[in-house]
Amino acid sequence: MSMRPLLAAALALPLAACAGGVPPVEVTRFHIDNPARSGSIAVEEMPGNPDISLEFRTYAGVVIQEFQRVGFTPASDGAQSDYVALISFNRSFRPSGVDRSSDKPVSVGMSGGIGSGGGRRDGTFGGLGLGVGINLSGKPKDIVTTQMHVQLRRRSDSSAVWEGRASTEARQGTPAAQPVAAAQKLAAALIGGYPGESGRTITVK
Repeated sequence: MSMRPLLAAALALPLAACAGGVPPVEVTRFHIDNPARSGSIAVEEMPGNPDISLEFRTYAGVVIQEFQRVGFTPASDGAQSDYVALISFNRSFRPSGVDRSSDKPVSVGMSGGIGSGGGRRDGTFGGLGLGVGINLSGKPKDIVTTQMHVQLRRRSDSSAVWEGRASTEARQGTPAAQPVAAAQKLAAALIGGYPGESGRTITVK
């Protein structure tokens, strides 16, 4: 039996996984009638943020970058900003399917060779060897839900002028599920098009 169809199918699996669509982001915004569109801004962690970590600076950097794109200016070190953006960032996990880790593993293995050494009984050829293995066993990866909540407040009186929430889902272990990548996507979807339509939930792809 020719091994070419099997080999082609095996090599296509990782390519198909990479070709999957980028998970969409659900965004909801609220704001006053005429929210601020410029001014100096600083980013702080929202009180009660469930995901307090050393990575907060990374998330803060992503958010301040997006606010720059829509007209705000990062406050200078030690200077009092006109506005403060409070950030909350958290991740949760849920099973994606039935745990079949106790089932008998299923695997597919192939080996072959290309060269001028002639055929052998084991189905290989002399010269360059090529091996491909597929392991279909193991527990299904969890689904990671990443959420970002940003609230823009006027520094002088602490009044809220704009607020937004964004969330996205991705399978654990994929690039889209990584915290920094998810934060970048959420911040871009949430703050892009600022201030957006108040009170409406949209899907950003």
